[in-house]
Amino acid sequence: MAGSAPPLRVLHVTAELYPWVKSGGLGDVAAALPPALAELGIDVRLLLPGFAGFLDAFHGITDTARLRTPFCPERVRVGLARVLGLECAAYLVDQPTFYDRPGNPYAGPDGRDWPDNHRRFGLFAWIAAELARGADPAWAPDIVHIHDWHAGLTPAYLAARPPPDPVRTVCTIHNLAYQGLFPAVLFPELALPAPFFAMDGVEFNGQVSFLKAGLFYGDRLTTVSPTYAREIQTPAFGCGLDGLLRSRAAELTGILNGVDPRVWDPRRDRVLPRCYGPEDVQSGKRAAQTELRRRLGLDDRPEVPLFGVVSRLTPQKGLDLLLPCLPAIVAEGGRVAILGSGDSDLEQGFARAAAAYDGRIAVEIGYDEALSHLIVAGADSVLVPSRFEPCGLTQLYALRYGTLPVVRRVGGLSDTVVDATAVSLAEDSATGFAFDGDGPQDLMSAIRRAGDLFREPALWQRMMRSAMAQDFSWAAAARQYAAVYHELCPDLSAQSLARSR
Repeated sequence: MAGSAPPLRVLHVTAELYPWVKSGGLGDVAAALPPALAELGIDVRLLLPGFAGFLDAFHGITDTARLRTPFCPERVRVGLARVLGLECAAYLVDQPTFYDRPGNPYAGPDGRDWPDNHRRFGLFAWIAAELARGADPAWAPDIVHIHDWHAGLTPAYLAARPPPDPVRTVCTIHNLAYQGLFPAVLFPELALPAPFFAMDGVEFNGQVSFLKAGLFYGDRLTTVSPTYAREIQTPAFGCGLDGLLRSRAAELTGILNGVDPRVWDPRRDRVLPRCYGPEDVQSGKRAAQTELRRRLGLDDRPEVPLFGVVSRLTPQKGLDLLLPCLPAIVAEGGRVAILGSGDSDLEQGFARAAAAYDGRIAVEIGYDEALSHLIVAGADSVLVPSRFEPCGLTQLYALRYGTLPVVRRVGGLSDTVVDATAVSLAEDSATGFAFDGDGPQDLMSAIRRAGDLFREPALWQRMMRSAMAQDFSWAAAARQYAAVYHELCPDLSAQSLARSR
């Protein structure tokens, strides 16, 4: 329409994007949220580091800018490419000396963090701020939405040198435990004014905190579940930042992550030997379990419950609670399939258990996307006993596949799984099993409850269908993010939303 205002423009700044670069749930969120926002009429673009995984996969990268920065003597190329499957464009910080390295995005092949990560991700945030200031003459954001510590300095750079036109910032916490902490001696290398290294700034316990920069200077803060938003304002879950977060409670919103149906949908999952929905969940899951048992060498005992784990093997994920439970699970007839990697002690402990209980416990160290789908579909129950969990995606995938989660009642696990009690079972609202304690006995008690109900097939099938009926869609999450944007830019956001209706 002639004379109508342009759509709201939002730049998402993320270090990961599924399926090309992923170390956790951030990559899944970055792949699913922008398309859902675009469905609402919002003009979304991404900013990504120039990791080889992106540069090799994205074709037709064009030059947008070559910028002088405080981080290297040569100009830094900012490229622009269309991302197939996402229907949006992505800028790439194409600086090979910073990003084209072996190992994962943050550490070398030896597992040690790169010693110049402060410069690598300082440059990343600097470029985000430059795009907010108009480095691309053809497109400039109204809102810069940063994700986790990797982009945390962006609002600080904008506060140090504001753009000519106001640009608002949103900082999303995917996991407060990862803060991007660096020694104070490195602060001069970040090109921020000296007064910014202060308690009311980027300083945290005598160090530089990239995440604190985002939390302090960001206009709005979000995290990935309502319960986690409350938890991180307490000393038990706040990782030392609870005071700052309490002071910003009015600007902090918890928004549940969703499930990307392009990746996780039992009706269309090509990994499964047979796709299924609520109407044929039993036969579909039976076929998946048969294939899973064959793949992992588990004995063929469909009459006993099969518990699955797809997780990092770390104490944060509560997997140290599971290890001492394994003998009892096997003794009571259960079987266990585990996929993951992490702490070497846990890896070795689970490997020893698999050797001791051959055919009853199977463990695969590492990550295999196809096997993760097969476990989520083929298991009767997934175990997610996390000590803290901002949102959790595994339990969301499991619910969608009719696999009933056993979870600790924290964060997003508390928000998404309805414990099987007498009341919830009578109301047909139960979708899993939750526990509160922090010991192996607490987890084992919940596993026993799951095993008892598994032996009541009619009740278990009703729970499976209730689980599959839950709606954890990205469309719902996107509407909540759009509401946050609307509060920051009410005129532009209102026009965008009106066009999407």
